[in-house]
Amino acid sequence: MKTETLLREFFQYVILNICGMLGLSCYILADTFFISNGLGANGLTALNLAIPIYSFIHGSGLMFGMGGATKYSIYRGQKEYKNADKVFSHTICITFILAVIFVLAGIFFSGELTKLLGADKDVFQMTKIYLQVILLFAPAFMANNTMICFVRNDGNPKLVMIGMLTGSFSNIILDYIFIFPLNMGICGAVLATGFAPVISLSVLSRHLLAKQNQFHLVRMNLSFRLIGNIISLGIPSFITEMASGIVIIAFNTIILHLQGNIGVAAYGVVANLSIVVISIYTGIAQGTQPILSRVYGYGDRESQKQILKYALKTMLIISCGIYLIFLLSANPIVSIFNSEQNIQLQQIAETGLKLYFTAIPFAGFNIILSSYFTSIEKALPAQIVSLSRGLLVIIPMALFLSFLFKMTGVWLSFPITECLVALVGISLYIKSERGKKNV
Repeated sequence: MKTETLLREFFQYVILNICGMLGLSCYILADTFFISNGLGANGLTALNLAIPIYSFIHGSGLMFGMGGATKYSIYRGQKEYKNADKVFSHTICITFILAVIFVLAGIFFSGELTKLLGADKDVFQMTKIYLQVILLFAPAFMANNTMICFVRNDGNPKLVMIGMLTGSFSNIILDYIFIFPLNMGICGAVLATGFAPVISLSVLSRHLLAKQNQFHLVRMNLSFRLIGNIISLGIPSFITEMASGIVIIAFNTIILHLQGNIGVAAYGVVANLSIVVISIYTGIAQGTQPILSRVYGYGDRESQKQILKYALKTMLIISCGIYLIFLLSANPIVSIFNSEQNIQLQQIAETGLKLYFTAIPFAGFNIILSSYFTSIEKALPAQIVSLSRGLLVIIPMALFLSFLFKMTGVWLSFPITECLVALVGISLYIKSERGKKNV
């Protein structure tokens, strides 16, 4: 592809996807703002304890959506249109099955999950309500994520952005209405979050009704090999999303012993801002994926490298700007979420912002590189990067550093982990490129 055409398409997809992902991430940030003002520190604690389950649902939808849409784009690039439709049909089938399991968990096991996440008597009921409603809305969240991926890869990133932003803005409006005028408390906050993907899906449905829609449900015999392939390609996206949830669970447990509920509330501010920042890098990664998968299907290696360079340069520029904002404006940013003007919460969260977010260029690199490997069907290195940052390094690092340096160690464990994983990612990329030259 010509460089000018490639660059124009890159920015078209990336800008639209960043806007959409920012909107999607604001589901939880809006809850954080309105809950902090309406329910105080206990409400923030309950929200932060429940967020990992939201991340698990969201990540599951992305796993099937990204895995299926990646394979779909590769088949389209190879002009295997019947196989592309089979991929879409299999993706919808497995998404539905897992969504039903989440709903059943919400009906029968929300209390047990609340205990497992560490909620004490002060926040147990609020946490349980949030968990139960989020799980009942799991089909909407998962269907929305799946359709976002397929509609974007079907050449309609603008509609995807509109759907994401419409869902997000409706969540903000409903948050205010349910929590304040209607005085529905935590139930109102989670209902607003649950209705958002339903509204987003109604926008995305326009693509299904339009003539440009190129994916269709077809009759097929379930292929466990194809399902395995979809999941394998989607696992890195799942782990990237789940990483935030897993880190939150581990950090909540550690911080409860170090600083109690106020510490968890302070970490909730940092963690929810982190979800928004990570969504920007996810937007870059997901914006490049359709183009990468298509040029990979064509066999155009030079374009693959060029797209990766564009993505990394964009990420570095954005990272510098974000960190400067947090460094210079930590006090007013935390104050927005500290309605009770709790001095301890303010101090803990301000320190956390400045230390925790030194990780963002490394985190952005890891997310983009993992997505790059997935887009060109290199599932193993993508999984290594994602598993390392989400499970294998971060939790031992948090335990070790918190033992040595208390809360400072908690904040530093994230940047140190992302830096180490970035070094692993670079070595995997070099190995991958050497392998191509030897072919």
